[in-house]
Amino acid sequence: MNSADLQRLLSVAMPYGKYKGCLIADLPGQYLNWFAREGYPSGELGRLLALMQEIDHNGLSSLLDPLRKTNRF
Repeated sequence: MNSADLQRLLSVAMPYGKYKGCLIADLPGQYLNWFAREGYPSGELGRLLALMQEIDHNGLSSLLDPLRKTNRF
């Protein structure tokens, strides 16, 4: 994980499914946990989902708050 990965969580939207269009950082924990159980997609999307699941699972979602503030225009 690096700072670019954290920025991507706030800029990449879910491309399909129930939460299509929702930013990875805004996906509900239950959805992230489902991927953890069933398997992540390949590539960058899977890597970002796994990262967000770890952040959410460990109660660290507030780490993204300063980045959210800097991403607003």
